[in-house]
Amino acid sequence: MKKLKYSAENSPQAWLYLLPALFIIIVFHVYPLIKTFIISFEKGTLNNLVFNGVRNYQIVLSDPKFHKAILNTTLYSFTVVPIGLIISMIISLIIFEKIKYKDIFETIFFIPYLTSIIAVGIVFRFLLNKDYGFINYILSFINVGPINFLDDPKMSMFTLIIFGIWSGLAFNIIILLSGLRNVERNYYKVADMFGATKTEQFFRITLPQMIPIITFLLMVNFINAFKVYSQVFAIFNGKAGIADSATTAVFYIFNKFYVEYRYGQGMAAAVILFILILIFTMIQNYVLKRISK
Repeated sequence: MKKLKYSAENSPQAWLYLLPALFIIIVFHVYPLIKTFIISFEKGTLNNLVFNGVRNYQIVLSDPKFHKAILNTTLYSFTVVPIGLIISMIISLIIFEKIKYKDIFETIFFIPYLTSIIAVGIVFRFLLNKDYGFINYILSFINVGPINFLDDPKMSMFTLIIFGIWSGLAFNIIILLSGLRNVERNYYKVADMFGATKTEQFFRITLPQMIPIITFLLMVNFINAFKVYSQVFAIFNGKAGIADSATTAVFYIFNKFYVEYRYGQGMAAAVILFILILIFTMIQNYVLKRISK
């Protein structure tokens, strides 16, 4: 007698249970994506859109502001993600190996992840203020500054990068700590027997076993970095820095859609950003898979 294999795809009950989730995904994810693509080929108001061909894409791709937004986004992503991940790994290792009451410190580091980014941005604006900020107060003891973190166009991206690194630490640390707990401890006992140093143990035991976690964090962090908006809004009080010096791709899309009311151009920029993120994610996954083999 032939043994029947269960297949969720062919089970009516499985699809019935999935319907609520599928409905939410289609309404709030799939439909907006399709609508974005359609509007990117149109012009006019939302109540009276007419076909405009690829004109929106031509305008966006030739716009110097869009070029600057993409360059800023790229600089932000390739600076914040690797530096943030390295700092998170160092902090995670210290908490995991050196600190007694790990749960308390995990909670302390996780609190910023639960805090509103706008509220944190207000605090950072006070900390980085040129006249009365705590950071400049500390720097004054070593005869540095005062540095105009918030109102100097040359400092805007540096300020945003610092804020971006800090705001991403909490999530990274919690995920890395969960990965460190799953590293096989017997390997370290053998390594200690053969006299391996802590550095050798990290690169030959810890890091290889953490590759899946690091791969996940790289993918999630890069996608979030390319979509950065809240950090810009929060740290520069609703603006993109002085003279749009810290404008990013999503901020450019927001301005096109909600400020200039050029809906087609805004959606064209969104589609271009989506394609860039998709291409980069595919390349990143390919490279990471080759490295992990």
